[in-house]
Amino acid sequence: MFPVTEPSTSGVTAMSTLRPYRGLLTVAVVTISLAALPLGLARSRPSTDPWTASQTVQPVDLAKELSAGKSAPTVLFVGHPRLYAAGHIKGAQFHGMGSSMEGLAEIKTWADPLPRSTNLVIYCGCCPTEKCPNLRPAFALLQQMDFKHLRVLILASSFAIDWADKGLPYDKGQ
Repeated sequence: MFPVTEPSTSGVTAMSTLRPYRGLLTVAVVTISLAALPLGLARSRPSTDPWTASQTVQPVDLAKELSAGKSAPTVLFVGHPRLYAAGHIKGAQFHGMGSSMEGLAEIKTWADPLPRSTNLVIYCGCCPTEKCPNLRPAFALLQQMDFKHLRVLILASSFAIDWADKGLPYDKGQ
């Protein structure tokens, strides 16, 4: 029931209900709410990714590329060193965290001598890619350094769930 207060001529508030219209009002409210939902989501989640879809790679695809030998990409872990030590993509290198100025300086020092044509994939895996504090600064730095074949590994949940638990190759330790 939808109680509605109506002022009376005597100054006393009377209660009435809209029983005959209850179903119609519910349908109208739900319809309006659902119609507005995509607009609200579009406004609440603006794209903040500095990379395009073509600059991303999925875990299974990267694993295939890594088994290609000489043409395999260079993989750079840009997350916390403890996560790297706990487990990282086989052959991945660590040269600083993307979320700190010191880490970005280390990444820059490491990347400076590399040819700008290097096939480079960065990843973190601390959390879902969309929330990662390390990927965007590291990607922006390497993009600014003019790397032509720079990509981000998309991990929907984490490295543990999206890589290790799927049986893809990884190493532990430094």
